[in-house]
Amino acid sequence: MQLRFGHEPVLRDRQSSEASEVGAIELFFDLVYVFAIIQLSHFLLDSLDPAGIAQTAVLFLAVWWGWNYTAWAMNWLNPQNTTVRVLTAFLMLAGLGMAVSLPAAFQDEALLFAGSYICLQVVRTAFMVWALRGRQLGANFAHLLAWNVLAGIVWVAGVFVPGEYQLWVWLLAVVIDYAAPIANFAVPGFGSVPITSWPLHREHLAERNRLVFIIALGESILIMGFTLDEVELTTPVVLATIIGFLGLLLLWWNYFGFRFEEERSTNPEAAEQADIARSAFAYAHAVMIAGAIVLAVSIEQVTAHPMGHPEPAVVGCVVGGPLLYLLGNLLYIHARTLAIAWSRLVVAGFLLVLAAVASATHLLTPLALAALTTLCMLGLAVFANRVRSQTAGA
Repeated sequence: MQLRFGHEPVLRDRQSSEASEVGAIELFFDLVYVFAIIQLSHFLLDSLDPAGIAQTAVLFLAVWWGWNYTAWAMNWLNPQNTTVRVLTAFLMLAGLGMAVSLPAAFQDEALLFAGSYICLQVVRTAFMVWALRGRQLGANFAHLLAWNVLAGIVWVAGVFVPGEYQLWVWLLAVVIDYAAPIANFAVPGFGSVPITSWPLHREHLAERNRLVFIIALGESILIMGFTLDEVELTTPVVLATIIGFLGLLLLWWNYFGFRFEEERSTNPEAAEQADIARSAFAYAHAVMIAGAIVLAVSIEQVTAHPMGHPEPAVVGCVVGGPLLYLLGNLLYIHARTLAIAWSRLVVAGFLLVLAAVASATHLLTPLALAALTTLCMLGLAVFANRVRSQTAGA
């Protein structure tokens, strides 16, 4: 029997085999992540040292995991229901608290960041336990809630430990959060819930992840515009802007231009759909979106300082952004097809060579390094388009 608060049921109608549409409230929720991604980019830009990079990674993984679990929950919740909309608005507020506190999350705003994240995770999961009570999924979310609480305790502990230990404690909290699905949300005395017991429409999650990837790319456009407002429009700056734009376009092209010819499963009700979604969306998209954020930082660096010998941090960002994207894309393609996209590995090899040359010699300026990196991604796009055309004509 469906729970009802208002005229619409709390849960989506799962009678149809078609993927559930993305609701307007889900798109509204994603707007918070536009701000969060901008904050993360600025945090990384101001902290390009090993400690700052590690801190950025921990904060990003928390921000992503909050979005990821919300996207999964909305696979079952009805976005037209009033209670679900109120819940989503609350989750947006918690997400906003995380985003606002990001610049000082390892300083004065640690409690706001951790508290907002815990509220986001615990409240949403508790709601799912209530909404799905009496069903297997309700028990599944109860297991998830136990992991949320465990991780939350560690997040809070990180707020109160001496500053030099905060990163390590929060890193442990992230490991707990990300290990939960791999461990099948096992709870001592209560067993585990295998990923195959989470029935979902994978394409609903696919659409959510496609949209948030576009948001990550759009953030780079904003950074590009802000940077151009602050610098003189010299020839190198204009060239850097064009190259940066092409880099963004090619990330988009390589993401949306890949055609899945033979997927592991095309049956939307198959038990392995949740396993595919876990690898392809929860984990692989985290890496790809991290790559888009690093690319945004590299665009700002190259646009502001296109000439001279690139600093190690600049080399790391210019090459690291596309490398992270390619790694995530490899995981994504493998999750959906069980195939290895060798073209991605070849391009990644070229990028590593460029990084070595830029670091060991004075042959490349930041602008030249960005241009060659973009050329590698262009080669991948041309190759993928040729393969797709040959397949279509076969």
